[in-house]
Amino acid sequence: MSVGKSLIKMVGGALAAGTIAAVVLTPVAAISGVAIERTDETMQSNIDDLTFGATPGVSTILNANDEPMAWLYKQRRYSVPSEAIAEPMKAAIVSIEDRRFYEHNGVDLKGNLRAMATNLLAGGVEQGASTLDQQYVKNYLLLVASDNPDEQAAATETSIPRKLREMRMASSIDENLSKDEILTRYLNLVPFGNNAYGVEAASQTYFGKPAAELNIPEAAMLAGIVQSSSYFNPYTNPEAVTDRRNEVLGAMAETGAITPEDAARYQGEPLGVQEQPGGLPNGCIAAGDAGFFCDYVLKYLGEKGLDLDTITSGSYTIRTTLNPEVQAAAHDAVTGQVPASTPGVANVMNVIEPGKDSRKILAMTSSRDYGLDLEAGQTVLPQTASLVGSGAGSVFKIFTAGAALEDGYGLDTMLDVPTRYEAKGLGEGGASNCPANTYCVENSGSYASRMSLQDALAYSPNTPFVKLISEVGVDKVVDLSVKLGLRSYKEAGTFDGEASIAEYMKDHNLGSYTLGPTAINALEMSNVAASIASDGRWCEPNPIENVTDAEGNEVFLERPDCENAMDADAANALGQALSKDTIEGTGADAAKAFNWSTPLAAKTGTTESHQSAAFMGFNSAYAAVTYIYNDGTSVAPLCTSPVQQCGAGSLYGGDEPARTWFSAANGSNIAQQGNLAPIGDTYRRGRSATLGDQFIGRDVSSAERELTKQGYKVVRQYVAGDGKPKNQVLRTSVPTPLRKGSTITLYISDGSPARRPAPQPVVPSIPPVPEIPSQDVDSITDSIRRLLGQ
Repeated sequence: MSVGKSLIKMVGGALAAGTIAAVVLTPVAAISGVAIERTDETMQSNIDDLTFGATPGVSTILNANDEPMAWLYKQRRYSVPSEAIAEPMKAAIVSIEDRRFYEHNGVDLKGNLRAMATNLLAGGVEQGASTLDQQYVKNYLLLVASDNPDEQAAATETSIPRKLREMRMASSIDENLSKDEILTRYLNLVPFGNNAYGVEAASQTYFGKPAAELNIPEAAMLAGIVQSSSYFNPYTNPEAVTDRRNEVLGAMAETGAITPEDAARYQGEPLGVQEQPGGLPNGCIAAGDAGFFCDYVLKYLGEKGLDLDTITSGSYTIRTTLNPEVQAAAHDAVTGQVPASTPGVANVMNVIEPGKDSRKILAMTSSRDYGLDLEAGQTVLPQTASLVGSGAGSVFKIFTAGAALEDGYGLDTMLDVPTRYEAKGLGEGGASNCPANTYCVENSGSYASRMSLQDALAYSPNTPFVKLISEVGVDKVVDLSVKLGLRSYKEAGTFDGEASIAEYMKDHNLGSYTLGPTAINALEMSNVAASIASDGRWCEPNPIENVTDAEGNEVFLERPDCENAMDADAANALGQALSKDTIEGTGADAAKAFNWSTPLAAKTGTTESHQSAAFMGFNSAYAAVTYIYNDGTSVAPLCTSPVQQCGAGSLYGGDEPARTWFSAANGSNIAQQGNLAPIGDTYRRGRSATLGDQFIGRDVSSAERELTKQGYKVVRQYVAGDGKPKNQVLRTSVPTPLRKGSTITLYISDGSPARRPAPQPVVPSIPPVPEIPSQDVDSITDSIRRLLGQ
């Protein structure tokens, strides 16, 4: 090297040294100029994050018993306070990485000047002098602040400008944090290899103990790894790790942290790491049979603004509503009736706790295992909480019945049950030999020609419900189903890529809706049951008790208000209307097989093609729907005993779906605590039958005024008073269905006197025939016999 070049580099070194001192000693606020204004703002923002910001950590999902069920993270890190880190760990890292840590102000000027001069003379960066403060800055910008590869590259680029920025920020945090705070933040941040970030995770990974319990050689090993966590891996490069650990022990002796004798003794010990590095599952796979619930939790939180990226970076504690006892019983039940290995068929179940102000999800499961091994029949598709299958079949009759109850029908209202019913204006097709522009439906089996509404729900003929939906209206039935819980039915594109299911059904006025012909969301269907059990009040299905951040502060989740979806008395009447199903209806055999005696509202359902089947059961404590459907690449009819795809279906809702429900309910003691709300005569006979009763005997003006106030039209019809006061209501005529605007006829006394009964004819009295003594009868009989020669 020429003398000239040497002098130039020496001058450059002197200038650089001055620059270093100027940058380090100049406050950020004093740096000005348009050209560096943006850099200044970014640097100040980074300094604020370095001083006060949190580091990514592990978020934990807990069940209702506060037991972990899944973990989510980008970096497996558990930030701990200073007192939870063993003193030997602190001494070891200071001894090997920054001996002047407690003396400098974040930047070791002496070391940096030496390194700068060396690098300038060498024509590149050959020597570093990063303090722990500077290393903290570099690692924070790399591991926390960088969102993309370009930012990561900028955080680690080998350049003097980056070094100067790093030094300036290190000096600033040294002004705002104590040395112990900086050291604690550093040890909680840096990587230790084997996917362990921070000293707590590292201690658990290698030694299976908390960082507070680290001894001197263990601490020395971890401190040595920091230099190159990929190279110094005790499982792949134990010799290098041992040498590095011993180097750290020597440094600790030099700084007086330990004696030379202790250092020599520890240097002869084995590393003492676990046979395999400790780890932690990441994601919902770890939740096992609750994986579908875990997945739904993340979807739910994402819709509330707490997305997966935030969760995996935030050290959140997510407490859920999942009841492990109910979950285990439900999972055993679904797999007991449809094994996980069953080709092309799934059995799903959701259990919800009814409530007027909240709606906790107690269980969510599928017969399929949650996982990625497709060959083993696993899946991560949201089977339990998305539109799947071919429909719930006759379970949808509850919506037609509910609409009818709101329209004045009663449980005892008699319905016609024709063998075949042909309807105009309700779509077309259906049963064979159906005329054009006509919807035809036939019953499967033989039924009485007339049934009460309650019996029709229990025995489930099809024709009366198609006739009933034509009377109460398709729109009203569809709207009620959406209000009670089938909220996805109003989402655009759910029917054909454009229209929603609700929109399509109403626009085409399809009477087939009452027979449940469309895919269902099993969670929503379970919530329908919970809504009916909760006085007709809808609440959002809720998997979350609360979420807290790393500091224990509760995270606000915006949830929709509960809504009155159905008249409370009508909802309770619907529950009672469904109470015969498991006593003498289509669910009775399954209920008997499981010795069920608790009050229960229930409904079975099977699609016309037997491609899916369902069972709904609920009371005040427990609401659930089980649903068996084709979940493979091919759709076929389903057969029973065992459930399988077959040529001609035989599966009904009262078979495996009902048995699944009772098996699950018997597995916990929650459903047995429930009951059904009682109902009065109004919904037993129907409002159409009882509304007029309250006006009989009243003055017509009063009756008319009250009925008009309730939204009805009134027609007066005067009839013979038969002695009743003029204008007194004698009887009424109330239509069915009964709605606002319906016309009610009042039959009113015209004041005429009572009619006298016609005179009765006088019948003359006839004396009674005298009684003949028995001995005279015998004497006469003997005389007659002698006369006849007998």
